[in-house]
Amino acid sequence: MLKTYTYPKYAYRTPPEIASGKVLKLPVVVVGAGPVGLGMALDLDLQGIPVVLLDEDDTVSIGSRGVCYAKRALEILDRYGVGDAVCAKGVSWNVGRTFFRESEVYNFNLVPEPDHHRPGMVNLQQYYLEEYLVTQAASRPGIDLRWTNKVVSVAQAASGVALKVETPDGMYTVEADWLIAADGARSPIRRMLGLEVEGKIFMDRFLIADVVMKADFPAERWFWFDPPFHPNQSVLLHKQTDSVFRIDFQLGWDADPEEEKKPENVLPRIRAMLGDEREFELEWVSVYTFQCRRMGRFNHGRVLFVGDAAHQVSPFGARGANSGLQDADNLGWKLKLVVDGKAPASLLDSYSEERVYAADENLMNSTRSTDFITPKSRASRTFRNAALGLAKDHAFGRALVNSGRLSVPSYLVASSLNTPDEDSFAGRMLPGAPMDDAPIEQDGIPGWLLQSTGNRFQMMVFVDDPATVDVAALSALDCDGIRVEPLIISRRAVSADSLACIYDVRGVTYQRYDARPGTAYLIRPDQHVAARWRGVDAAKLRAAVARACGRS
Repeated sequence: MLKTYTYPKYAYRTPPEIASGKVLKLPVVVVGAGPVGLGMALDLDLQGIPVVLLDEDDTVSIGSRGVCYAKRALEILDRYGVGDAVCAKGVSWNVGRTFFRESEVYNFNLVPEPDHHRPGMVNLQQYYLEEYLVTQAASRPGIDLRWTNKVVSVAQAASGVALKVETPDGMYTVEADWLIAADGARSPIRRMLGLEVEGKIFMDRFLIADVVMKADFPAERWFWFDPPFHPNQSVLLHKQTDSVFRIDFQLGWDADPEEEKKPENVLPRIRAMLGDEREFELEWVSVYTFQCRRMGRFNHGRVLFVGDAAHQVSPFGARGANSGLQDADNLGWKLKLVVDGKAPASLLDSYSEERVYAADENLMNSTRSTDFITPKSRASRTFRNAALGLAKDHAFGRALVNSGRLSVPSYLVASSLNTPDEDSFAGRMLPGAPMDDAPIEQDGIPGWLLQSTGNRFQMMVFVDDPATVDVAALSALDCDGIRVEPLIISRRAVSADSLACIYDVRGVTYQRYDARPGTAYLIRPDQHVAARWRGVDAAKLRAAVARACGRS
């Protein structure tokens, strides 16, 4: 029981298949109603795929768990319908500070440039995010969310997957064309199929202490190396909502987890940090070790793995739930094309290809952060402390400091779905890049570029004057059965007949996309750039769409 949050209890309903004795047959089943599984179900619903979501529990996650949601995850959550709720409830921040002993040696800003809708990070206890996602999923007729439904066996065949599901009223069988496993780091689905994860378990322990207190600390991330209140170890402080602060204390591998969780051992650590005069209450305590591991591939026949079921990283850098939501974002539209017969099943190989690439980036950064935070030898600790000592006055020293490289979206520049540039461009919006946001106006209403994109293929065409646009030509963008929606980016606040036209208010979109009149971008449903040209060419567009759908 928490002091600041009351856990919902979601109702179990007897599955109709138990009374009828019939087998439930459907295109997609998702197992696991954590943030990634819920996000996956909402993504599929946006794509028009009916989905059953099974979870063996009847509430949201216990404890605050993941608390940091990065800008890219927030943009995905916007499309799932919960971005506003998360940002309104959570604590937004962009600045992080790193301290060595008693001195600040380094700080950073996650969004150093203006004109982005979402902040670099929002801190919010995971149970709130899950509750918002559950409410959104429950409002969608295409999502059948079944609580207290435990998958106890999985059998895979060439044409689909059969699951046995256990409930308080007995067992029933589900047959699905595709199974998505979002069932966490210990993934029973992965175990049932005899699949492994490979990687590294770090020999260290950390104490999580969520405390409720009134404090005027700024909404920033603070990280200490070797502070006087916790010598020779590290400490991390994050501000959450409801006056809850997350504190992580490094303990060392020899610490006894059960002993360290006892209040008589936790409270002195917090008082040493905050001072005896600061009043606080313990909200939640846990001790964890962490690992950097992943599966060899994320698709195995008709079973697809997302989130912690596919990959696990240390918490430094907030790469867990953030990367899992990007898994769902990557997979949903591809599975839709395959289910509809508009793309070969081999398109799902690109899901594994792209998200393994992203996972390897996360694992590399997470491992480097952990090695810096928890040096394994006297020599590495000496190097670490020397870098921290130099960081205060020297830029090269700051570049060496690593208190957790925070989650950023992966630039999928090596993806087989990209069409390489034929024309010369500057800037970072190259094929494979996640889209940059920018302020726009549409029909006189202020908004954001990313609010006008996503969930379908689009071609952004930059023009000076929308009146010069060939409406008939752009309205007929059908690429072998795949509709490409035109999106006109104009330097003038004029609407274009029967086409989506947005006004580039301050020229930010033109600047970020290195555009000039006639420039065109093919945008994937997950808001990644697939191709770009200095002029619209129907044949090149068809070829790029075919490539982006795995049909080339």
